[in-house]
Amino acid sequence: MSAKVIREGEFAVVHLEGEIDLSCASAVRKTILDQISLGQHTCVNLAQVSYIDSSGIASLVEGFQAAKKKGLQFFLIAVSEPVMSVLALARLDKVFSIHATPPPRH
Repeated sequence: MSAKVIREGEFAVVHLEGEIDLSCASAVRKTILDQISLGQHTCVNLAQVSYIDSSGIASLVEGFQAAKKKGLQFFLIAVSEPVMSVLALARLDKVFSIHATPPPRH
């Protein structure tokens, strides 16, 4: 798994790649929560994620909840098919705001 953050307008875009499981979910969580603690609207790009387990999903949910508490926007973008399958199974595809691309810059 690799993670990098790129600023795009008002958003911090967290690009994740590879498999997200228990061995790296805490790093994913920290990367996402660090951006939210800085007051950044946050997008998580999941296009290159080939696998995600419940610990990875929990990291996304925690980011979503933290952003909501701070009044920040939180999006998932370019969600890969394997990740979308897990989100749909957990019915989280109805909870997260999911987009093909990042929201427009302001």
